[in-house]
Amino acid sequence: MSNGKKADGRLSERIRELAREAFGYDGLRPGQEKAIRAVVEGRDALVVMPTGSGKSAIYQVAGLMVEGKTVVVSPLLALQRDQVEALTEYGAEGGEAEALNSTLGREERRDLLERAATGKVEFLFLAPEQFSSGDTLERLRESPPSLFVIDEAHCVTEWGHDFRPDYLQLKAVIESLGEPRILALTATAAAPVREEIVERLGMKEPEIIVHGFDRPNLELSVERMGGNKEKLERLLELLPDLGRPGIVYVATRQHADELAERLEEAGYRAAAYHAGRDKTDRERVQSAFMDDELEVIVATTAFGMGVDKPHVAFVIHYDITGSLDAYYQQIGRAGRDGTPAAAILLYQPDDVRLQRFLNSGTAIDASTHERIAVLVESAGGPVDAAELREATGLSVTRLQTVLNHLEEVGALEVDGDGTVTAVDGGPSATEAAEAAQRLQDRHKAFEKSRVEMMRSYAETEGCRRAYLLSYFGESYDPPCGNCDRCEAGQVAEGHEDGPYPIGSQVMHESFGDGQVVRYEEGKVVVLFDEIGYQTLALDIVRERGILRGREAGAGAAEGR
Repeated sequence: MSNGKKADGRLSERIRELAREAFGYDGLRPGQEKAIRAVVEGRDALVVMPTGSGKSAIYQVAGLMVEGKTVVVSPLLALQRDQVEALTEYGAEGGEAEALNSTLGREERRDLLERAATGKVEFLFLAPEQFSSGDTLERLRESPPSLFVIDEAHCVTEWGHDFRPDYLQLKAVIESLGEPRILALTATAAAPVREEIVERLGMKEPEIIVHGFDRPNLELSVERMGGNKEKLERLLELLPDLGRPGIVYVATRQHADELAERLEEAGYRAAAYHAGRDKTDRERVQSAFMDDELEVIVATTAFGMGVDKPHVAFVIHYDITGSLDAYYQQIGRAGRDGTPAAAILLYQPDDVRLQRFLNSGTAIDASTHERIAVLVESAGGPVDAAELREATGLSVTRLQTVLNHLEEVGALEVDGDGTVTAVDGGPSATEAAEAAQRLQDRHKAFEKSRVEMMRSYAETEGCRRAYLLSYFGESYDPPCGNCDRCEAGQVAEGHEDGPYPIGSQVMHESFGDGQVVRYEEGKVVVLFDEIGYQTLALDIVRERGILRGREAGAGAAEGR
C-alpha cells in the first residue's frame, strides 16, 4: 500500500473515531466523511445534501479536528439554539459552543465577544446580520476563525428560493477575517445555485459534494385538477387516507387562511402559517404542530426552515411552487424518520401563471441604481450603508439588493462591516445602472425557466423520481416503483440516450453556452448561462446541429 493510501486510511480512522467518541455517531455517510476530509485537508467545501441527512455532523467533527475556532452562520435563532444544545450535551473539548444573537443583553454580548476574541469559544453561532455591528467583526479579527461555516448557503444567491440579502456581505466578512477555509451547506441547490454560491462566497477550488437526494420512502404523485373547487374536494378526499400530521403548502397568505378555515370546518385540527401573522402567533402555530396538537398546517414558503420533525406523514402542494429547488426542500420535510410518506402535487395548469407573477418580483428601476452609484462615488471614500438608507429611504432589503447588483457589475465594493466604496476605474453611474438592468433581465428569464421546469415535472410522462434527481445532478435509472407514473406501469426501464453526455458543456447559436441536464421523451433539457433552462426537441437538435459540444470551462456546474 502506498504512503498516500495509508495516510488517507489513517485520516478516515481519525474522522470516524472522533465522530463516535465526541458525538456518539455510529458511522458517517459517504458524503459526510468526504466533506470532513476536504476541510481537514485545508480545502473549501460546498455540501449539497437533503434535509435530515446530517449536514451539522460535518462541521461538528471538522470543527474539532481543525485547530482554532469555528464560526457558523445560521439564519434562525431556533437553529442556533438547537446546535448549541447538541454541542454542549456532548461537550466540545477545548472550548464552548455559544450563540451571538439579538436575545443577548449588552453585557452578555460584550462578555461573549471577549471570550470569542481570547479563543475561549470553540463554536460561535450567529446570524449574518450580526456582522453589521462593527464590534462583532472587530473582536473576531483579534482571534480569527480557522473554519467559516455557512448554513442554508442557498440564501446567498438570488437564483436560490430563499434569498436573503444579509448573506451577501459574507464574502467581505470572510476576506476581513483572513480568508479561513469555507464550508457551505445547503439542502437544495441545482447547478446554477451551486455556481452562484461558490462565486458569492469567494470559495477557492472547492470540493463540491452533491449526495443523497434520493428519498425512496417518499411516494411522488401529481394529480391534475380542473379548478379550485375540484382541488378542495380532492384534498378532503385524500386526507382521511393519509397519516398525521401533514403539511399543505399554498402560494399566498390569503389562500393559507382560507384553506385552514375550510379544513377546520371539516373537522380537522388545522391552522395557517405565513409571514403575515405576527411572530408570537407563528411561534404558537409551529409549536402546536411540533407537539402534534395540529393535524394539518397550511403554510406558505415562510414555514419550514429549521423545522426538524421526523414523522410528517405527507406534504401536499395545493399550489405549484416556483421551482423544483423549493419543491424538493418542502417535500423533504415528509418522512424524515424513514417511514413511508406521501408527496402529492394538486396541479392546475393555470397556477403556473400565478407562480410566474410571484417569481417576477418588483424590479428595481435604473434610476435607483444610478442614484446609489452617484451617492457612493460622490462621497470620495467609504460610506456606511445606514447613511445610504437614510438618504434614499430604501428598506434594508431593497438597498442591499441594489448594492449587490452594483457590486456584481463592478461599480462598488461592500466591506464586511457594511461600508460601501466606489471602485476606482469602475463603470460610470449610468453604465452601472444599465448593466444592473441587464442583470435583472437575466434573472427574470432564469426565474421564468425554473417555473417551466416545475411545470414540466408536473406534466412529465416519465419517472418523477428520475426527473427530480437529474435536476440536482444525480443519475437514476427508472422505474422507481414509488411514483404515480412508475406504479401505473407507464415508465420503461433505462433512460434515453442523446448526442451529448449528461453534464457536458454545449453551445447554442442563439442561446449561448449551456450544460446538458437531462433527456426525456424525445427532448433534451439544457441549462443555458444567460436564459436558464430550455427544452429542445432531440430530432431538431440532431437534424439541424443547433448544439455544439465545447470544453468545460470556468462556468462548469461543479465549480469554478
